[in-house]
Amino acid sequence: MRAALFALALATPVAAAPCGGDFGDFLQAMQAEAIAQGVPPDSAAAFFKGARQDQKVLKADRSQGVFRKTFLDFSQSLISKQRLSTARSKSDALNDIFTRAETDYGVSRGILLAFWAFETDFGQIQGDFNTRNALVTLAHDCRRPEIFQPQVLAAAQLYAMDDFALDTTGAWAGEIGMVQMLPKDILERGADGDGDGLILLKTSQADAILSGARMLQHHGWRAGEPWLAEVTLPEGFDWSLTGLETERPVEEWEALGVTPRNGPLAPGLSASILLPQGRKGPAFLIYPNYRVLFEWNKSFVYVTTAAYFGTRIEGAEPYAAGNPDPALSTDEMTALQEKLASLGHDVGKIDGILGAGTRSAVQKEQVRLGLPADGWPTRDLLDAL
Repeated sequence: MRAALFALALATPVAAAPCGGDFGDFLQAMQAEAIAQGVPPDSAAAFFKGARQDQKVLKADRSQGVFRKTFLDFSQSLISKQRLSTARSKSDALNDIFTRAETDYGVSRGILLAFWAFETDFGQIQGDFNTRNALVTLAHDCRRPEIFQPQVLAAAQLYAMDDFALDTTGAWAGEIGMVQMLPKDILERGADGDGDGLILLKTSQADAILSGARMLQHHGWRAGEPWLAEVTLPEGFDWSLTGLETERPVEEWEALGVTPRNGPLAPGLSASILLPQGRKGPAFLIYPNYRVLFEWNKSFVYVTTAAYFGTRIEGAEPYAAGNPDPALSTDEMTALQEKLASLGHDVGKIDGILGAGTRSAVQKEQVRLGLPADGWPTRDLLDAL
């Protein structure tokens, strides 16, 4: 059964159930779709029986205020001496598992430890939301049904394979286990690290670590390559060259005076200059592996913090924080996004969060207005607009 269900998970498209209507009708439609994807009828009926909506999940989905923090605030709140020490101790204690992750999937232990630390504090805090209810709630909600309906079906398939219990708990968005993976990722890319025939990310450190590594490899992680390095930029640097949209060979950056703060840069790779808080804050050179991390989490601040912490775990020095210009308030950022959108820029959702689209638009307006084009929104820019 396991092989058949796995093949169907990869091959069968999702026939989306109507979102937002009667919840009972929605569950029946999802149950029918699960059966159509090969879940035995008895298992499908048992999986959906008693499923309910969780209003706390919807509240959490609407209030992700943590991602309004700046990189410096967010990183300093998550990275402590104790957490760094624990990560390095885990690296030593579980050396055999991390060596397997590096050998089999090419993924550095620093990155795996960083996500393990941030997601669940090394497995200690895995979330107390009922996973099945969280998934059906988000699948029924009309904000992102195309994301969560496949996750419900994957959870039903895992249930039929005895890899998912109805009382499973995790994060509000349905992620499970020590490294917080969604059911579809577990179904398609989970790894049985301890050889017991099951993939149990809540209780098995080997399963969790190797599953995370396999997922990153699937999304394009390149073995043996770095992901981020702190750099120093010279006086008079052209700030319009910074940002995720500009990639150049490392050798070209070095010719422009970009120098590393910790060890050598990686010749032969393309890279971008990242200024999380503008030209007055820390500066990083980011390599292709950095971009893969957005498959784990879509937040720019989260991903950059995890990438930086991964380098610290592997021996890099603390960043040079600098003295960035103050961040805009949420209301100011919202007003800025509205103005940028009115000028024709695609900033995505107007939510007061400085995402990639807003950063790109800010930089273009800074160039147009003759301001330092470092992608960091300031009150001077807002006033000028």
